[in-house]
Amino acid sequence: MVRIGLLVNPDAGLGGRLGLKGSDGQADFARSQGAEDRAGPRVRDSLKHFTRIHKHQSEIEWFTSKGRMGTEWIDSDIGNVSIIHNSTGKTSADDTSILVNELLKLEIDLLLYGGGDGTTRDVVATLESEGFSSLPIIGVPCGVKMHSGCFAASPKAAAEVLSAWLNGDLLSANTEVLDLDEELYREGKWVVRLYAEAMTPSSPRWMQGTKQRVEASGEEEIVEGLANHIREIVMDDETLVIWGSGGTLRTIGNMVGLKLTVLGIDASIGTKQVGADLNESDLLTLLNSHIGPISLLLSPMGGQGFLIGRGNLQLSPDVLRQVGVDNVLGICTPAKLLTVRKLRIETGDPDLDAKFAGKRYMKVLQGYRTTRVLPVSVD
Repeated sequence: MVRIGLLVNPDAGLGGRLGLKGSDGQADFARSQGAEDRAGPRVRDSLKHFTRIHKHQSEIEWFTSKGRMGTEWIDSDIGNVSIIHNSTGKTSADDTSILVNELLKLEIDLLLYGGGDGTTRDVVATLESEGFSSLPIIGVPCGVKMHSGCFAASPKAAAEVLSAWLNGDLLSANTEVLDLDEELYREGKWVVRLYAEAMTPSSPRWMQGTKQRVEASGEEEIVEGLANHIREIVMDDETLVIWGSGGTLRTIGNMVGLKLTVLGIDASIGTKQVGADLNESDLLTLLNSHIGPISLLLSPMGGQGFLIGRGNLQLSPDVLRQVGVDNVLGICTPAKLLTVRKLRIETGDPDLDAKFAGKRYMKVLQGYRTTRVLPVSVD
């Protein structure tokens, strides 16, 4: 019998569509603004897919918490479930640590958890303090920002990884646990720190890998060329341009006369900026009122390749449908392209993911009137 621990941070990802740049210390405010649970439903989707693909459910014993950190998101067909903790009320990082400790006492073989980088830090800190750093973990991606390498690419991918690991098809390997300082992030400063290493099943297909920040000297002319292309080809007086987050797009925005927010989603028509640090509701209002062409500019994450689904949750499925999948343009310098082999899409909506997958390839602008075609990956 294989023992698997299950842990859900029910507050993970709440700030994403509101443009809060994270959920650490923001859960109550996010809920007061209408934010809905993200982590629990995504873990439920992962478990549902797991029950469909894994043939030996009777050989697994699950251990989890009663309530928001566990059973609330488990359907009856999951199999043998033992409750070892109670999380029916408000939860915190202390509950994460307590639950992990209880799971370790039961000698679990692997921990499946739903959360973001903050949750990962809490989990790994407890594993280290108790001397269980070698315990394999799999993260169901539920946060706003997920830089650590122990996350699967999507809830479905997490189920695939777990099933392959149980079948003996995957070995475990070290990966980095990274986290972004959210207080500095909200001030427009991008500070990511390496906190620890963790063991996770190794799968280039299903696991996302760690985010890489790519900085190369000598690309000033290339970025200037990108800015000229966007100014001449994209920015006319009728096109609504939605600018994604990232340093490259911010630099380009400055070059074309805009003052883009450092880490938010902005919008312009021609040379006029019509929105700054927009959340999902702001974007929908802007899109609904606009008559004319739309262009969504996004820069993929270095190393991971995510174009949609990491750090830009304001681009909800409703927003992306309004934009249209054919109106998304990737912007990427040659140096970053060396770390990006495919464009990963994870919208949170299976039908919309399928539309992106149906494209098979997407163009990425890499210089003045110069594009490269990359395969689309929807895991």
